[in-house]
Amino acid sequence: MCLACFVRRVCRKIWKKKGLKGGKGIDLQSVKTFGLHKEKVQPDIDVLTQNMEDNEDVGYKQTEIANLGKLEYSIDYDFQKQELKVEVIQAQELPAMDMSGTSDPYVKLYIFPDKKKKFETKVHRKTLNPVFNETFIFKSLPYGEIGGKTLVFAVYDFDRFSRHDQIGEVQIPLNTVDLGKIIREIKDLIPPPGEREAENKLGDICFSLRYVPTAGKLTVTILEAKNLKKMDVGGLSDPYVKLSIMMNGKRLKKKKTSIKKCTLNPYYNESFTFEVPFEQIQKVQLIVTVVDYDRIGTSEPIGKVLLGCNATGSELRHWSDMLASPRRPIAQWHSLKDAEDEKTS
Repeated sequence: MCLACFVRRVCRKIWKKKGLKGGKGIDLQSVKTFGLHKEKVQPDIDVLTQNMEDNEDVGYKQTEIANLGKLEYSIDYDFQKQELKVEVIQAQELPAMDMSGTSDPYVKLYIFPDKKKKFETKVHRKTLNPVFNETFIFKSLPYGEIGGKTLVFAVYDFDRFSRHDQIGEVQIPLNTVDLGKIIREIKDLIPPPGEREAENKLGDICFSLRYVPTAGKLTVTILEAKNLKKMDVGGLSDPYVKLSIMMNGKRLKKKKTSIKKCTLNPYYNESFTFEVPFEQIQKVQLIVTVVDYDRIGTSEPIGKVLLGCNATGSELRHWSDMLASPRRPIAQWHSLKDAEDEKTS
């Protein structure tokens, strides 16, 4: 009896020691279950790699087909008049280019590679779905030559104080469309070709206009220019700005800024005042010409901007804004256009 009691006590102590850390001990069934869960949490490495490749492909495709919006237009060719009538109808789902979550879109139209005649629609403020309904006519386009040309719709976001950002464009090779009928289509915008646009880039200029009707005074402040075309052998230019007031094809007055040596990004901040009576302000033209100074030879014009009530595009907008805001200086950037061998006297 004593031996049996002793053995029973020893066994109880041993069981108590085994149960100190684990309470009830480890359940072998739980171990098996844990092992199954482990397999689910850590998938096979081949599956992981495949998933990563699939995700990369999806991300690449999403980047590649970034949505720039759509443009609706119509084309109508007149065989007798040799004219191409183009209507810009509307744009849809344009991306937001401004911090406010909207854009100020307008459309430029031109025939490539000529680019001699350009048109612009009006700017539509704070919208991603502008309705234009504007018609333009390209004249002197013989049917025999039109096949080698491309109609380009370039959609821009207007910005008064910096260079306008191009949102995208639609290109229509005219040898791919049936000009025997009126064409009306909606096409996705494609990214702008920065290289092609930079080929004939002359530069940009910023200036302000201020008109005081009661005094009959027009003040032009030339602020700065940037990215001017290289005119000298050393890859720079010596630019100055010439201002001309024109009426009925005759130059009434002219003024010039100082010359900035060896730069493609000159800063001027120079103001000039012209006397223009109120009854003449709608008849005159202001020509702003950037010229590369040459001390020995003839100074060569880099490009110009023409403003007035008979101007077009952003130049007309700037002039109109000036007239609508008397006594207030209105500043705006402009892209220089071909000076057409203008004399620099």
